[in-house]
Amino acid sequence: MLKKILKAILTRPVTWLANRVSSAPKKDRVMKALSELYQKTITSPGKKGLLIPFDPQKQSLIIFSDEHKGTRNGADNFAVCEKNYMTALDYYNEKNFYFINMGDCEELWENTIFGLMKHNKDVFAKEKLFIERKAYCKIFGNHDLFWDNDPLASVYLRKIYGEAVKIYTGVVLRTPSKDGGHADIFCTHGHQGDAQSDGNAFSKWFVSYVWGPLQIFLEINTNTPATNDNDKTLHNLYMYEWSAEQKNVILITGHTHQPVFCSLTHLERLYLNLEEAHAKNDQDAIAKIESEIPRRRREYDFVNNSFRNMKASYFNSGCCCFDDGTITGIEISEGNIRLIKWSTVNGQPTRIVAEESVFNDVVERIANYKKG
Repeated sequence: MLKKILKAILTRPVTWLANRVSSAPKKDRVMKALSELYQKTITSPGKKGLLIPFDPQKQSLIIFSDEHKGTRNGADNFAVCEKNYMTALDYYNEKNFYFINMGDCEELWENTIFGLMKHNKDVFAKEKLFIERKAYCKIFGNHDLFWDNDPLASVYLRKIYGEAVKIYTGVVLRTPSKDGGHADIFCTHGHQGDAQSDGNAFSKWFVSYVWGPLQIFLEINTNTPATNDNDKTLHNLYMYEWSAEQKNVILITGHTHQPVFCSLTHLERLYLNLEEAHAKNDQDAIAKIESEIPRRRREYDFVNNSFRNMKASYFNSGCCCFDDGTITGIEISEGNIRLIKWSTVNGQPTRIVAEESVFNDVVERIANYKKG
């Protein structure tokens, strides 16, 4: 009873304070950080990032991010998603997918490495299957900077996975294009340029010593897509703007927990579909879309003014810690790129294709894009 009372009283003010001490992303820092990482990865691969040849017609790829694996206590946002995540990894391993685990894989702001190792043995064992096939790349995010900063990180990683695993800041998948050239898929967590993530000492102190313990005690989930929407909207916008300035580059990030496909959120795509349905006078489609829009607006209310003419260069994998157990990711296989969801349907983990496009069509749209 006491916990319920405290939760009702403290949730709003503590969440407000957590957001106040966070630092909003700065556009110039985001642009500079992404450009530097991309250039270092393609010119000096192996240091901060990997450069991997990838043929989307012959090879398969799955990108998940933002699991925020915890210790199965009240603040563990991953716990409800574990079954869908484990089933998804079985599916992709059996089909020989390459797996990019794109940051915030572990929640190391609020847990010790020892607690995470103890409570995630089965999950790490599933990820290890990809490592054994040489089909795994692990990228660090802001909540698991431990892997980049701690001098004993390599020791813990060897203990978790049974062999040495290097953690990268990003990876570039270089794909062949029809004209004999190439297009790059640049994957990174997406916290670049965010002052909180880049070293705001007070914010990190607050999360570790005040907000983390409160979250555990009050069982408050801070990693939902609704948290700090203004900063996340800005970050998605800046990520898109960086990608739109590049030539033949697809940028895929996580971090915001908000899925984006071909530079459009689901809400923006619904508005486009609604315009198309009105043009066709398809009353059934109009009714269905109009019934879905209010729900999507509650999740994510920002609509880019240019959504009718976006360059299809930015994707966001979403997260693996939605509070209904759903996980989302970006999948490339059989020549297609997809936004996929694994959700519980009739009690069973179920793979759902939310969005899909032919990969080469996306590359062609990017190459031929003209800003309106």
